Amino acid sequence: MIHVTIYQNKNKECVGFLTDGHAGFDEEGKDVVCAAASVLIINTMNAIELYAHDTCSLVTNEETGMIAYHLAGGHPSQDADLLLRTMILGLEEMADDENYAEYIDLRFEEV
Repeated sequence: MIHVTIYQNKNKECVGFLTDGHAGFDEEGKDVVCAAASVLIINTMNAIELYAHDTCSLVTNEETGMIAYHLAGGHPSQDADLLLRTMILGLEEMADDENYAEYIDLRFEEV
């Protein structure tokens, strides 16, 4: 199962996230749940770097599926906020889908 924790400030703005695990929906290379989550998450990080220019920290471990991503300063820019909300929307849709819900766990934590 993919575990995703979304870190939010007191204003409910996303200021980072932590992913861990693999979906286990299918074998490596054929796992559509893992692929979908990866595209949402990696594209969001790339888009923030390219378009929003927010400063962030990133630690990854491909073997365990861990991605620790945190924005500096405790508040996202307007562009980063929109991109992160879009990522969360996609992850929520996956977590709520009866076909995929058992493969992704989405949580929110105030930091």
